[in-house]
Amino acid sequence: METKIDGGILPVLRVWLQPGERLVAETGELSWKSPHITLHTTMSGAGNSGILGAVSRALAGGGLFMTEYVAEGAPGLLAFAAKMPGHIHEHTLDGHRSYLVHRHGFIAGTDGVKLELGFQRRLGAGLFGGDGFRLQRVSGYGTFWTELGGEVVMHDLAPGEQIDVHPGHVGMFEESVQFDITMLPGIRNKLFGGDGFFLARLTGPGRIWLQTLTLPNLAGALAPFLASAKA
Repeated sequence: METKIDGGILPVLRVWLQPGERLVAETGELSWKSPHITLHTTMSGAGNSGILGAVSRALAGGGLFMTEYVAEGAPGLLAFAAKMPGHIHEHTLDGHRSYLVHRHGFIAGTDGVKLELGFQRRLGAGLFGGDGFRLQRVSGYGTFWTELGGEVVMHDLAPGEQIDVHPGHVGMFEESVQFDITMLPGIRNKLFGGDGFFLARLTGPGRIWLQTLTLPNLAGALAPFLASAKA
């Protein structure tokens, strides 16, 4: 298998499969492929089997179904284009390190990659984190790819080091990073600050990937122009 990520802020991931090699992706991610690539929609992809595994994956922000791609009889090409301005990243799993990815971040993975609901360590994160904390847990062996919005800032947190982040800007992080929800101080900040009531508090050790663009912010920036176009 060979891979290449082309482009800048609107990238595309291209994957060349050898005969018999396979890749599993979220449904609706495919942009183009060669004729020797066959596809099969299944509920049992990404390390899950049966309805319970599919439901767990769906609760994390994915779908009930995954699409499995296989090169039949000859090498073949697959391509996955970004759905919003941002960057595509490639990650390697060694069976020991797992990642938590925001609900729309996972694109595809090789055999051995498992995608499931990322359970919250603390109840507060699940109750007040909003869509930013509907997380996908990626584990197992192999390679997987993520799409994060806007520019991506990677930061390595030392043991005990903390950073407070708007939940939507948390792109992904190593599972060794602890996270919780903290409330903004001051009534005026809460009511008039425009930043919501809560921030995500990430505590090291581990690497975090922060994204500068979120889908709600992009939609909010476009909304006035869409409204005027309808008028």
